[in-house]
Amino acid sequence: MNLTAELNLLAQQLQVIDDKLSKRSLALDPSGYFIIYLDISQNLICAKHYSNIINDKGLAVDPETGKPIPAKGKVDRQAVQLFSGRTAKELCVEIFEKTQPCPVDLFDHAAYLGREAQRAELALLQNQEYIQD
Repeated sequence: MNLTAELNLLAQQLQVIDDKLSKRSLALDPSGYFIIYLDISQNLICAKHYSNIINDKGLAVDPETGKPIPAKGKVDRQAVQLFSGRTAKELCVEIFEKTQPCPVDLFDHAAYLGREAQRAELALLQNQEYIQD
């Protein structure tokens, strides 16, 4: 098998692992959620932080209305904070180190944000579209 074929096989195997892990159940962070996007004109990775409350059914609800926040589709809400960075590391330092109190309570949420920031940085560097996972 040549190197290209080996790399393709490895990429397929890694994708199977990621796909399986993406189906696991996750706890919602009581501190809120983030929408990550690219500002191409400024060459920035941006993250809008939105507050939420987790109700007794485990659903994220809008603190102002008490209504569940849908996982898909457009939601008209105001972000609590806007973070930006030129790199994934700079964005994560802004969120996790410079902001007190930290807007993330759960370690798995922090790890997810770091992974997404890395994906966004790669998309920015390669001039590709970034869609948050």
